[in-house]
Amino acid sequence: MLYQAYEMQRSLLAGASAMANFGAGLLQNPANPFAYLGGGAIVGSALEVFAHAAAPRGKPAFGFHSTTIDGREVAVSEEIVLRKPFGQLKRFRRAGVEGGPKLLIVAPMSGHYATLLRGTVERMLPFADVHITDWRDAKLVPLSDGKFDLDDYVDYLVEFMEAMGANGGGRSHVLAVCQPSVPAYAATAFMCAENHPLRPLTLTMMGGPVDTREAPTAVNTLATRRPHAWFEQNVIATVPMAYPGAGRRVYPGFLQLAGFMSMNLGNHMISHWGMFKHLVQGDGESATATKDFYDEYRAVCDMTAEFYLQTIDVVFQTHALPRGEYILHGRRVDPGAIRDVGLLAIEGERDDISGLGQTKAALTLATALPDEKKKYLMAEGVGHYGIFNGSRWRNRIAPVLEEWMTANS
Repeated sequence: MLYQAYEMQRSLLAGASAMANFGAGLLQNPANPFAYLGGGAIVGSALEVFAHAAAPRGKPAFGFHSTTIDGREVAVSEEIVLRKPFGQLKRFRRAGVEGGPKLLIVAPMSGHYATLLRGTVERMLPFADVHITDWRDAKLVPLSDGKFDLDDYVDYLVEFMEAMGANGGGRSHVLAVCQPSVPAYAATAFMCAENHPLRPLTLTMMGGPVDTREAPTAVNTLATRRPHAWFEQNVIATVPMAYPGAGRRVYPGFLQLAGFMSMNLGNHMISHWGMFKHLVQGDGESATATKDFYDEYRAVCDMTAEFYLQTIDVVFQTHALPRGEYILHGRRVDPGAIRDVGLLAIEGERDDISGLGQTKAALTLATALPDEKKKYLMAEGVGHYGIFNGSRWRNRIAPVLEEWMTANS
């Protein structure tokens, strides 16, 4: 009944949001004389904040139309290279630009859409032929399309790299942001063990939980505090009949969002209070910046139950990968098989999702990889989100990634 109760609340809030939005527009209309009375601006601004917070959200668009390469504006278009039931490989084609390093950005499957990495993609577009894993909302995938778990995630990454390297395209570079550091690392090790001709040239892992025994955070503690059965019984829900995936067992995106919001509830309240003050003062630009952030942050999607539960087990509870116990298709995933892939581990000093050392552990596990093929960057003063978005990502972190890709091409 959890999902049904949420849907009822969402429907009620959608109606309330529409009414509040109408009221805000009325009170903020210059043609309305009541807008100039004492409390008009305050009430209108309060209604606008509520309307924005309560509005339902769907999948956002990347919205790229152009990028600048060597001082020249180049048109950008999206194309689907490979379509799978639970995700697709999306390419950002740069008109008239051929060659250059191919980069696969692996987006997290952690409740948000791939558009959460819009800033990551935007920064890399002038440098690389960028592809991204565009994961699908599990509630929209019919039961007839089967299951999707952590092992399937690894298989998808291998297929995506094969698609990028088809027809002589060669090996690509891989950038895994947060959660997919584990499956991307596993896929790399598995492909190296097979001597796969399209294994990645480099694998960059950003704020990833490769070994969560290192500097455990509140997220890690939550995943280990309760037995595996508790998660199955308390956070897994069934998709209602209104969706194509009706009957599928999922970990709802709204639960993930609630968890992230509660971790920094004070900061989120301050942000909305700041948006309210900007609206009262008529500073629409600052208010819009806050709105844009929350439009993306609050657009969530569901994960399949099997993927979520296997991730809890393998990554957070049994630490199967760093302990050498992760079994994929009947074979142990061996980081020691990585011999010629450049590994770059990036961590944020203030990351409260993946603690310092959790991503760096990937370098230690690759025992057969020469030291010159390993690199570590600890971004000072950077939190989890700032590793892959914002000015520090653009000016301090991305240049290191570009140099690493160039050196290992």
